[in-house]
Order: sequence, then structure tokens, then C-alpha cells
Amino acid sequence: MATTFPNSPRLFRGALVLLDPDNGRLQRIITLQFNPETLTRTLQVQSVQGEGGDRIEALRLTGPPVETIKLDAEIDATEQLELPAQNPTTALLGIHPQLAALESMVYPSSSRIQRNNSLAQAGTLEIIPAESSLTLFVWSASRILPVRVTEYSITEEFFDKFLNPIRAKVSLGMRVLNVNDLPFTHRGNNLFMIHHQLKERLAQFNQASTLSAAVTSAIR
Repeated sequence: MATTFPNSPRLFRGALVLLDPDNGRLQRIITLQFNPETLTRTLQVQSVQGEGGDRIEALRLTGPPVETIKLDAEIDATEQLELPAQNPTTALLGIHPQLAALESMVYPSSSRIQRNNSLAQAGTLEIIPAESSLTLFVWSASRILPVRVTEYSITEEFFDKFLNPIRAKVSLGMRVLNVNDLPFTHRGNNLFMIHHQLKERLAQFNQASTLSAAVTSAIR
């Protein structure tokens, strides 16, 4: 709920941004109505050694870790339905449009499906799967990541008299796309490298602890 307190900080909302993978044209911004209270990130280290590998290679890395992100986001149209005249789309459709926008990220376009069917009927031997939009997960100005949605589940909790959903919880699982997933010149890879370099700069702000002198003495 918005506040009228004059000194209230402006809330930065998380979002999913869809770009054309070829020209970078903005296709859609899906803003989270409420920022989730928790976000789970898992980093799987990519090392040469692995399980049962050569101990000589224990410190070698083959690339960035495989990072996965999970979050639960809520969508609630209760307040908008209190003023149906000001929110006619919500009064008519509930939160169907918001859910459809999220779900469209994991659907190929219907026009592409029809076009591929026409090619198959014409005897085309090889049909290249459609490339989806480049999806960016935006979580603060310091975390803008190219991702692929890997999990998507919806729990619809309340419905209006027409059975339109009016409140739902959406669980999203995403994998961060890195240099091992995309061609090096791909727009998504460029964005990942910007994130990687920013992470290195942020790490430099981490203050040394009071143990630094003892550690320095121990390793000499």
C-alpha cells in the first residue's frame, strides 16, 4: 500500500524484464506487486576436480558457479476491487492478466507454433525451435541478471463471483545464464559479465576484520 508520508523512501520493486534477444528492444516489464520477504540463492561451484578428481587440480575453476534463484511472490487485487469503476480491467478479469504475463515467459508464441506446423506440413526437414525473449531478473540496481525460468507454480487462493482469481502466490525458480550458457558476444552474456565485474568491485568494499593481522602473520 502506498504511503503519503512525505519523507518515505521510494520503494524499489523487483521485476522481470523481457528483451528481444537480437536487437535488445524492450518487450515487457513485469513488476512484482509486492517484494518477497525472502529470496533463496544457490551457487554450485564448477571445479576441475569434482568428485573423485585429481587432487592436483583442486583449486582450478572451470567457470562461474551455476546460480539458481527461488522466490515466492504474491498478487492481490483486493484493494482494486473495492473501487471497480477505477479498475475496470481488474473488475472484469481479476488477476488473470498478471498471471498471463508471467506464464507467457515459458510459452513459445502461438504464431510461432502455427508457423512451425505449416513448415512441417510443407515437408521441412529441420525446424529450429523458437528463441525465447531474453529475461532479466532485476533485484536492485546492483543485481540485474539474465535468467531462464526453470520452475513456475501458482497457488490461486481467492476468486470473485465469476471464478476469476483475485489473489495468488507465485513460486518462481530461475537459473542465472552465464558465459557457459550463451555465446560470448550474446547480449545476455554481456549483461552477465557486467554483473560479474560489479560483484568483484562490491567485494572490495568488504572491510578487513580484526583478525587480518593474525591471518597475515600465519600465512607468511
